[in-house]
Amino acid sequence: MSRLIKSSLILSLFLFLTNVASAQMISPPSWSIQLSEKEIKIGDEVKLVFKAQIPRDWYIYSNDFDPDLGPMLTELELDEKKSTGFTLVGKLKAINPKKKFDDTWDGDVTYFEGSGSFEQTIKITSETINIDGFLSYQMCTDVTGQCVPFEEDFTIKAKAAATTNQASAVDSQILPATDAEENANEDSVAQVEESPNTEEVATQDQERTYIDLEGDSDKEGLIGFMILAFLAGLAALLTPCVFPMIPMTVTFFTGRSKSRAAGIRNAFVYGFSIIAIYTIAGTAVAAIQGPEFANWLSTHWVPNVFFFLVFIFFAFAFLGMFELTLPSSFVNKMDEKADKGGMTGIFFMAFTLVLVSFSCTGPIVGSILISSAGGALVKPILGMFAFSLAFAIPFTLFAVFPHWLNSLPKSGGWLNSVKVVLGFLELALAFKFLSVADQVYHWGLLDRDIYIAIWVVIFALLGFYLLGKIRTKHDSPMETIGVPRLMLAISTFVFVVYLIPGLWGAPLKALSGYLPPMATHDFNIMVNRNSTMSGANQLDEIPKYADLLHFPPGFQGYFDYDQALAAAKKAGKPLFIDFTGHGCVNCREMEARVWTDPQVMQRLNEDFVLVALYIDERFELPESEWFVSEYDGKEKKTIGKQNADFQITKFNNNAQPYYVILDHNEELLVKPIGYETNIVSFVNFLDTAKEEFTKR
Repeated sequence: MSRLIKSSLILSLFLFLTNVASAQMISPPSWSIQLSEKEIKIGDEVKLVFKAQIPRDWYIYSNDFDPDLGPMLTELELDEKKSTGFTLVGKLKAINPKKKFDDTWDGDVTYFEGSGSFEQTIKITSETINIDGFLSYQMCTDVTGQCVPFEEDFTIKAKAAATTNQASAVDSQILPATDAEENANEDSVAQVEESPNTEEVATQDQERTYIDLEGDSDKEGLIGFMILAFLAGLAALLTPCVFPMIPMTVTFFTGRSKSRAAGIRNAFVYGFSIIAIYTIAGTAVAAIQGPEFANWLSTHWVPNVFFFLVFIFFAFAFLGMFELTLPSSFVNKMDEKADKGGMTGIFFMAFTLVLVSFSCTGPIVGSILISSAGGALVKPILGMFAFSLAFAIPFTLFAVFPHWLNSLPKSGGWLNSVKVVLGFLELALAFKFLSVADQVYHWGLLDRDIYIAIWVVIFALLGFYLLGKIRTKHDSPMETIGVPRLMLAISTFVFVVYLIPGLWGAPLKALSGYLPPMATHDFNIMVNRNSTMSGANQLDEIPKYADLLHFPPGFQGYFDYDQALAAAKKAGKPLFIDFTGHGCVNCREMEARVWTDPQVMQRLNEDFVLVALYIDERFELPESEWFVSEYDGKEKKTIGKQNADFQITKFNNNAQPYYVILDHNEELLVKPIGYETNIVSFVNFLDTAKEEFTKR
């Protein structure tokens, strides 16, 4: 729910930023590359240190996870002909990267945000040291859904001596390679002589600018979370432990207030006391957390299994297996404090309400605290504030307007029904935590189809309960069903019917944030269906590099621009260029969420010739196909570097995904777009291009 709320609130901003981002180049991080020691001698082992200052809202992948997972790892490559005076010791090492489970890649990835550091140990073997090479890496952002591969070229020259007191290192700084000789003899720390980056956006004089969306994005997320917490507070009012407390509260204030003004004042003090008690609890939970703890909390199996068991425990309590109660002596002491009167008495009356209602609000409060446990300090405080606000408003209003009590429905069996319904929901949500642990550690317990089957059973049982076909031990016999309950039962069964196709591979896009990834599905009929649809776009010849590169299921196309352009001319169709990458997570998301839509799939297969240009493919082409770039003057030897150079020089863009549609004269038919998950917008992009092609 919070994901849907957040998406709806910032959709228009995302669309704007996507258009802005697609019209400009992306600058790389700022790198500092130097040797770890100022004085070195032959035989020493020193570290070559790479430090990056990463633009806000962007991150770079590290190099200590499965290289076959998908994202582009950070790698060090040295020019063996130019690099002399040392030998490598071990491999490039990432220094304390962050770690998370990525649903898109279905595995653990490590990455750096803000800043990152790598180290390569080398052993000095001669007096003259020359280190020449480049660092290749991938920088991505979740704000606009873009990924950019970069290479950071460097040259380090240094001098070593046979003894420590004779050792000296040549000082250099981050400079273009053409200036290296002028600075080779400066005396200080060994630093980098850097040539212009292959994908460098601005000139050295140009100031880098980045879009800062962090504040807005966080605000939208907090708003959605607070709305959910507020709704949880309203739901807590309908539990059997809380609802009967409303008339007791009214009686307490009616008998103790000397005037109506004093009664209103006391009622508001009572409401603010409830809010303060719950909010302080949220603050206490938040105070013990930090970024590392949050990362551990969201990915490690221990907290996720613990949360799973907590939700199961509360679910069983709601379903009537046992009752949750606090020690009566503790509750009685709080009640005695409430009898003292005055402001202190009002506060302890609120405290008594919180304690007495704990057996029903405890699971809901626990759910909010667990949901906010990985967040910053503000999130649990605001979540508990929103929950307690909804919880306190009715008590405050009934204390201010006691005559409203006459219109309040009487307590009865319906309150237990509310409790049981919440029990079913707690049971369903519990499996989300177990699913996270299962995916991170590859236990294979909760594949996507098993997870959906569990939900189908749980919500089907909930529907039968609402119809009175299932009773718990605290339920009374039900002879008739009210309209609200019947509507809720119908909604539940509609949800069950929606879930059932997911057992055979239906995407269930509305629940994509709650379900395990599609890759864990044992039997996916959708893949077979998509493979039969690909015949609409038959290819005239075998695509070049088809043994290395692939389109998603249901699509066919080329991987070489010239071959694809010739095919487009022969077929009389426009050319659809997909600038993509193996490690581009948002490219995979576009393919899964947008390309699979029937409207999009039909248009791509029938109206266009497709070419996927991978910018991170490292297959080296024959020497006869190498060329020197007009952009940076470097020789492009691999498929990926040639495709990246083509995107930069032709379209002044270096981010992926990036979609371009051309006519047979290689002219744009419509303004290119990047990451765009709105189906209507993407279909309009395709239709506009087709109409323009027909006119020309």
